[in-house]
Amino acid sequence: MALKFGYWMPLGSGGFVISNIKQRTDWSLDYNAKLAQTAEELGFEYGLAPARFLASHGWELQQEAIICTAVLAAQTKKLKLISAVHTGFWHPAMVAKMLATIDVYSGGRAAINVLTGWFKDEFRAFGEPWLDHDERYRRSEEFIQILKGFWTQERFTFKGDFYRINEGWLKPRPVSKPSPEVFQGGNSKAARRMAAKYSDWYFINGNTVEGVKEQIEEVRALAAAEGRTVKFGLNGFVIQRRTEAEALEQLEAIVAGADPEIVRAFGEQVKNAGQSTREKIGMWANSDYANLVQPNDGFKTRLFGPPELIAERIRAYEAIGVDLILCAFLHFTDELPAFGREVIPLLRETRREAADVYEPAA
Repeated sequence: MALKFGYWMPLGSGGFVISNIKQRTDWSLDYNAKLAQTAEELGFEYGLAPARFLASHGWELQQEAIICTAVLAAQTKKLKLISAVHTGFWHPAMVAKMLATIDVYSGGRAAINVLTGWFKDEFRAFGEPWLDHDERYRRSEEFIQILKGFWTQERFTFKGDFYRINEGWLKPRPVSKPSPEVFQGGNSKAARRMAAKYSDWYFINGNTVEGVKEQIEEVRALAAAEGRTVKFGLNGFVIQRRTEAEALEQLEAIVAGADPEIVRAFGEQVKNAGQSTREKIGMWANSDYANLVQPNDGFKTRLFGPPELIAERIRAYEAIGVDLILCAFLHFTDELPAFGREVIPLLRETRREAADVYEPAA
């Protein structure tokens, strides 16, 4: 499968680093529509709409993901739009219907990122029960089964520990076949098991090549035992500059401008993720202060420097099985287009050269 590229849609004020440094980005509709159009023209194939309801890392203003993808579907032609959805806040049958509607109207461009949830205060604020870490993942497993059941079956029933469908049906069903793509994140053992059994894509927080390789190999083996295959996406924060030294200088400025109070609060909140598990493995379990400044560990992927160096580092991830790079930027306004014009073509050219060199046996 050819390597794909996606980007985080800047639907919240403040950008994608917890820093007071100026960021050339905007959360408005007009801005996001133009950004999505630019992204699809320059080779990005996915846009991920994040979901947040209470400010947790400096986003005072934030829009709702499903509504945003529905609106942006009408503004784009090729981009596949991923709605992030928390399983504790929505009923899966309703989400199945909403995503089916977007999929039909967009010609098969709807997808979902199923969020199991780590922000305890958000659940408390809305009066929703806060489950143990692995129980939250069991709920998400049922959520995905119901989504896919409604999307693929004429009549659907389900009896689980968290949801019950006595008998339901969905008309019209999605045009995507066999169904809209299901993404999920989470680095814990429970998340890996869930991806192997139910998800189409497994999103990995930013990490080293060795760390990503370990996760891919484990999830692949678990999926093979289930008779399935899974695709892999990797989060990366891109700092594209003329030299690596300039990029690292920008990184230092981002961390130096970080808001310590918000970073520390975010660090406390995410202890409900990987650190709360028996294995102490998962998202942010080993993230230090600097890495918490980028909420999805995007600095760890080290996509810093000139286009050629960034492309070289991406090739190393592609070689171990990464299928999609999910990008965030400090300055979306000009850095996303620069990445599309200067980095993506380098990776496409490498693939064409490899195809030209290959000669099938007679």
